[in-house]
Amino acid sequence: MTAQPTRPERNGPETASVMDVSPFKPSLVKAVFRDVTPMHVSRSATWAAASVTRTVLTEIIDGARRAAAEEARNRLTPGDLLSAIGRNVELEVGDKWYDHSPTFKGLTGVLYDAEGDIVQPRKRSRSRKPSAVVGAHRFEAGVKKLLWSRGATAVPAMVRDLDGIASVFLTDLARDAAMVVREGGVKRFGTVTLVMPGEPAPPPFLNDSLRALSARRGDRRTIGRDDILAATTIQLFGGNLRQRALTEAREATQNTSAG
Repeated sequence: MTAQPTRPERNGPETASVMDVSPFKPSLVKAVFRDVTPMHVSRSATWAAASVTRTVLTEIIDGARRAAAEEARNRLTPGDLLSAIGRNVELEVGDKWYDHSPTFKGLTGVLYDAEGDIVQPRKRSRSRKPSAVVGAHRFEAGVKKLLWSRGATAVPAMVRDLDGIASVFLTDLARDAAMVVREGGVKRFGTVTLVMPGEPAPPPFLNDSLRALSARRGDRRTIGRDDILAATTIQLFGGNLRQRALTEAREATQNTSAG
């Protein structure tokens, strides 16, 4: 009988070698891009988008794990998600999902029109066209795999919210990447550094590389890896999360062909 491979321990984050494999399959990433744009998506762009999404979800899960640990719990709940976002504004991504989730009800604010009357939220569309919200369930397997890799479990409502955030984030990333291709680069480019009270400011990171992403070379029919990186700078407005997402996406595509 052959020996069974040893599974990673579930009491902590997985190793970098295991994390080289994204829980979000290329076929799923390409399906999201097809919902957004008819442009061709290169293989390296697919892996970069999967990597960035993994990095964002990993940071959210780890923040929720810390919140749960303070209450001596291992199973994550939506309350832990709110705590993680409340403590780290960088994690406030995929916000289009918030209007569809009971977890965020009442936290998105009340809008008033010019007459001072409350603006009612739009009703959910019944269109047959796929959307990030309708297609959120496609991310369940990847989210559960990512939770397992971080040594965490979550109640169904938490899994649902992570599904939704991943779906909306990747959809927005695809839209921004398509915009970068159409416009030939990022027209408005900058960076914001977030510093928590009492913590030192992080050193400048990849300034030359970030500026290079503001201009684009190549055809206007194919989304490439650098287009995903440029879109990442739009979706993640600064701080350690954006730095890590860009670094890990570059590492994930080092051995991937551009086609």
